[in-house]
Amino acid sequence: MSTSFDFGRMTRWWWIRHAPVTVNKGRCYGQTDHPCDTSAESHFKGWAEFLPKDAIWVHSPLRRTKETALAIGAAGYTLPQMQIVPDFIEQHFGEWQGKTYEELKAMPESGYHRFWLGPAAAVPPGGESFEHLMHRVIPAIERLNVEHAGRDIVAVTHGGTIRAAVAHALRLDPEAALRVDVANTSLTRLDHFAGTPRHPPAWRAVVINQPPR
Repeated sequence: MSTSFDFGRMTRWWWIRHAPVTVNKGRCYGQTDHPCDTSAESHFKGWAEFLPKDAIWVHSPLRRTKETALAIGAAGYTLPQMQIVPDFIEQHFGEWQGKTYEELKAMPESGYHRFWLGPAAAVPPGGESFEHLMHRVIPAIERLNVEHAGRDIVAVTHGGTIRAAVAHALRLDPEAALRVDVANTSLTRLDHFAGTPRHPPAWRAVVINQPPR
């Protein structure tokens, strides 16, 4: 005899990182609003066939996320009206934006990180830390969990934003979250269970950094 357990309404998050930025290649771009390269048509066709059809679509204010979503639409997915979520924008690297990665490595004050551009608590001059990014991304995720409970949400965003989402789901501290690899056009799938009187809200990681199909 099978037993059914009720853990509350499940909201499925389908996080897609934007396509590669090739303008000023080899430089930190952060919140600089560069276009992306959507020439790898097979990537977008694969996601167009795989992603759920009746989904809420959101993206950040930066054009590379919208262009990536539109490329999936052009590959055969019928896109709904998409919502911009300002808090899903990439980390602001302040005065580091526009510098090459080699220049950043040579700056003692950057504390250059093996997996990111600096430690999670490091605040670039005029910018924000990865910890700051997490503090704005997580409330936005929880708000959308309430607004779209039980739905599929496709969020086309950034590497830093997706790391923050994984950290929230798996209760990782910010420094540990920087070890999560998020490749361009990859998928990270996280499920949120709203909870019941018997079970608190919970998250489940289904896949992290899945390459295009």
